[in-house]
Amino acid sequence: METRSRFVIAPNDLQHLIETGTPDLRIIDASWYLPAQGRNARAEYDTAHIPGAVFFDQDEIVDPHSSLPHALPTPSVFAAHMGAMGIAHSDRIVIYDGPGMFTAPRIWWMLRAMGAGDVMILDGGFDRWKAAARPVSSVPAAVRPATFDARLDVAQLATLEDMRAIVADRSMQIADARSSGRFSGAEPEPRPGMRSGHMPGALNVPVFSLSEDGRLKTLAGLRQTLEDAGLDLSQPVVTTCGSGVTAAVINLALASLGHDEMKLYDGSWSQWGTLTDTPVETGLSASHPATARAGSQV
Repeated sequence: METRSRFVIAPNDLQHLIETGTPDLRIIDASWYLPAQGRNARAEYDTAHIPGAVFFDQDEIVDPHSSLPHALPTPSVFAAHMGAMGIAHSDRIVIYDGPGMFTAPRIWWMLRAMGAGDVMILDGGFDRWKAAARPVSSVPAAVRPATFDARLDVAQLATLEDMRAIVADRSMQIADARSSGRFSGAEPEPRPGMRSGHMPGALNVPVFSLSEDGRLKTLAGLRQTLEDAGLDLSQPVVTTCGSGVTAAVINLALASLGHDEMKLYDGSWSQWGTLTDTPVETGLSASHPATARAGSQV
């Protein structure tokens, strides 16, 4: 019986794939940080990355016509970026970020929503990879242009109009990955012009409550954490966060448990919290897990 997610790959296994020269293996560094974290993802990649990895710029590979941060690009824009990075939809793709289970799941979600079939996340992240003295490189990856046949599965995506309806009729559970302070309104939002609080009826699942030391929790641990947050795992879920990035960690957790009725609200609080006609609540929900680890989520 499996105890861990089928969507994560252990460092030993990834290192073996690299050393044996697996021909269709493609590795993506999907690190991204908030200014308050004091880390520069691109500079860190240039200094050291997993051999063969390409850098996925989460500020660049977006919808160029949207004013929202990290807005999902159109399939044609996404395909062009992936092809230029040497990644095909049929490749065996492994994604990682610095601390582990922070921003890599967003790219996992994007790739799968756009049609990639074999996508995994490095368990533990690059920080643990380096700490274990595994191989790193400062040499840019050799890239051969590829064809990524991007076909967006719109069922994976929730729009503003969808969210207005969901808040009104409670047709889906809303899981918010921001910290408890931001969710409750006790802490200000990191981006200017946003109200504090959460969508009416939302449940708080702080992103770091789903992992331990950069590793996704066991299946039993994920189930316990989600249920403790108040989620009914037999019912549909829509996820949200600050700008649609860390919400994907909840999608990863749900998919790991075999849950297939879920969406991600791409606009997230960057959209909902800046509008003047969207309802907002403050305070913690009654089912808020008191022991969840808080953090700054995007």
